[in-house]
Amino acid sequence: MAKTGTTTQGLRAAIERSGYYPALVAEAVEAAVGGEPVASYLVHQETTFDSNEVRRHVTVLVLTDTRFIVSHTDEQAADTSSPTPYATTSTESVKLDRISSVVVSRVVANPEKYVPGTLPREVVLTIGWGAVSRIDLEPAACGDPNCEADHGYTGSSTADDLSLRVSEAGDGPDTVRQTLAFAQSLSEATAATAPTAR
Repeated sequence: MAKTGTTTQGLRAAIERSGYYPALVAEAVEAAVGGEPVASYLVHQETTFDSNEVRRHVTVLVLTDTRFIVSHTDEQAADTSSPTPYATTSTESVKLDRISSVVVSRVVANPEKYVPGTLPREVVLTIGWGAVSRIDLEPAACGDPNCEADHGYTGSSTADDLSLRVSEAGDGPDTVRQTLAFAQSLSEATAATAPTAR
């Protein structure tokens, strides 16, 4: 379930509608937002299956005039460190000018028949701001198939601090639409904070 909107009251209501530890999630998000007005938000609850357990977690994305805030809450079963079930909530606040990429991947069925405006069946929103980078390396080679020299390594570095996947089948068309709307708001906000070329 995802909800998107543009007000602090709407954000609180969306968190409460998600039904996922709303008091805990709302307190963490509201503390991170502080007194700034909310420009846009997205609340996404997801259920996953881990071995024999069903786990739920919620991600809340908030856009203000100056910051991008991400909050993630996970629930955990009782374990050796805690005799009772518990939840972990984390928030991160990122200045808009630090966001280096907003990637929206769309999966569409029958692309040869695609009509502009049709919702994709799946959307993956990936946001990078440099906190987490992944480096993929592989041995480098030259064009000579008989060459046995060591050419070192080649690879790429990818920033993917946050990746959120929604699908029409699993989350519903409104969730896909809301994710696209939030991604557009975030892209526009980061473009507005980009330094102008001289």
